[in-house]
Amino acid sequence: MVTDPIADLLTRIRNAQKAGHASLAVPHSKMKQRVAEILQDEGYLTSVAVEGQGPGRKINIQLKYDQERKGVIDGLERVSKPGLRIYRGHADLEQVRGGMGMSILSTSQGVMSDKDARSKKVGGEVLCKVW
Repeated sequence: MVTDPIADLLTRIRNAQKAGHASLAVPHSKMKQRVAEILQDEGYLTSVAVEGQGPGRKINIQLKYDQERKGVIDGLERVSKPGLRIYRGHADLEQVRGGMGMSILSTSQGVMSDKDARSKKVGGEVLCKVW
């Protein structure tokens, strides 16, 4: 039983990248799948695929590296935690690393990047920051 599945996902990605792995598999949930898909859409991951049926499903994630075999993701940070939830309106969303990074939010319209939240003018819970 994992008490914070998003932090677990981010930690697995961070550890796999530091170890130089090409891919990793994490237990499936809709929230983790959507976070991984956003990271793929923004160019931080190569591919995200769901395998299996029922409760044993896994999310297979292909990590992305540059020519020097350095990971594309420099940092992952969990913002809103189970003990302290952080909510922001669309006007209050801060730019991560001067616009070089991104935030992922859980909004009333689903999980989305900070760029999408600003354009749709919706706020929500800030799940994590990536740069």
